[in-house]
Amino acid sequence: MPLRLSALALDSRDPVLRARFWGALLPREVVRERTTALLPGTERQVGLRFVPGDAPAPEPARVHLHVTSTSEEQRDVLVTTALDLGGRHLDVGQLPEERHIVLADPEGAAFCVIEPENSFLAGCGPLGELACDGTREVGVFWSRALNWPLVWDSDGETAVQSPAGGTKVAWGGPPVAPKHGRSRQRLELVADDLAGEVERLVADGAVRLGTLPGGAVELADPDGNEFVVADEDYWAAGSSRSNAGA
Repeated sequence: MPLRLSALALDSRDPVLRARFWGALLPREVVRERTTALLPGTERQVGLRFVPGDAPAPEPARVHLHVTSTSEEQRDVLVTTALDLGGRHLDVGQLPEERHIVLADPEGAAFCVIEPENSFLAGCGPLGELACDGTREVGVFWSRALNWPLVWDSDGETAVQSPAGGTKVAWGGPPVAPKHGRSRQRLELVADDLAGEVERLVADGAVRLGTLPGGAVELADPDGNEFVVADEDYWAAGSSRSNAGA
């Protein structure tokens, strides 16, 4: 099988608390691991893994989540649920006529509850999008890396999506703020042929950063964003190593 996107790892002061918040919103079961908490994904929905990360991030997050709604009522329920679980409203300069609602989760990470009439995320499922800061180059890189088609490519903005549909991963295009320090979020990928996939990714523009305990390989994409590739056994072991080096 080709390289597969398993989860987005998010550094968290309290992984379990944060996982419970997101598990209630999406909704998904929270799977407790040794020091992490996982919301497993599916063929159509990207998983979320919350890993220990106590130090404040040195830069704004490069990835934020878009949660979809199918009706005005459901959107209001999602917002109320988020607020009841420790979220809060967040002002990022959104205009009054914009119908998505910007919130922060219990650790202050911004996310959006998307209006039901949004056509771009229609049919994408509860976790509609990983909205990323990034160049067109990195969108093209990930399209090739995952063998996912570019479903959007305009004015430097790109998006990819599994052939099965579901969660989109999108990049907003330039200008992209300079990266300082380690990202607080990292993609986690599964490879059946780890050495071969790492070689392919490096040939296509990734930089190998090192080998982690347990045999996983950490790389950076063309925009410098860290990600981890490992075999199925590594992730099945419930490893907390996805935040290695943080």
